Amino acid sequence: MFSLTVADHIMVAHSFRGEAFGPAQRVHGATFVVEAEFRAPKLDDANLLVDIAAARVELRRILDEIDYRNLDEEPRFAGQNTSTEFLCHHIHGALAAAVREGRLGESGRSVRSIKVLMRESPLAWAAYEADLA
Repeated sequence: MFSLTVADHIMVAHSFRGEAFGPAQRVHGATFVVEAEFRAPKLDDANLLVDIAAARVELRRILDEIDYRNLDEEPRFAGQNTSTEFLCHHIHGALAAAVREGRLGESGRSVRSIKVLMRESPLAWAAYEADLA
């Protein structure tokens, strides 16, 4: 299986509901490095998995929707704890849609799975990965 990864970063504010979150129940900021890994069993005729520029543009477009935002105020996240794991899943869904809609170029149609990894620090990160339906 071939893979190609692009990365970017975001800064958000949010809070969590529930005693398990301790002081993180208060509004706080987080800076994440976001990595999106695309996997495919074969390369296209030009030996590309996906157009790396298109992948970077698409990841940035998705991240722009939440970057520098208080996620507590975003209607699409109403009632959700926007944990790192939750955000990985959210970004994965948007990237999967981009692949299905052909926004990663013709070669992107061979992508079979995506992994989204978010690093909150050099010591802590979370990821979500799944095959594309």
